[in-house]
Amino acid sequence: MHKENNTTDKTDSFDLQDEKDTFETGTSDNLEFILDIPLEITVELGRVKMLINELLKLGQGSVIELSKPAGETLEVLANQKVIAKGEVVVVNDKYGIRLTEIASPVERIEKLK
Repeated sequence: MHKENNTTDKTDSFDLQDEKDTFETGTSDNLEFILDIPLEITVELGRVKMLINELLKLGQGSVIELSKPAGETLEVLANQKVIAKGEVVVVNDKYGIRLTEIASPVERIEKLK
């Protein structure tokens, strides 16, 4: 956005402030459109580096020690960007994550850019 001769010129580019205002008021068709876009959510338990020969030695029953200590909070990623942190829980015999920290809705949208 720029001013020229006391007029305001809006471009067609994404304006985060407008989207922030829209998110808070919930009145934009653009926001409705993006709410239906699927994205991948990942919870990362940990990482480890290993040599190819170590990888080839793995078999059923092998244990891979991860870098993250047990009990430490895990990161929740949306399209490979951290949007929250939480702790592992079991829900109906499946793993889940209880969120302990989460970015605001506006911050989450910004991270999806």
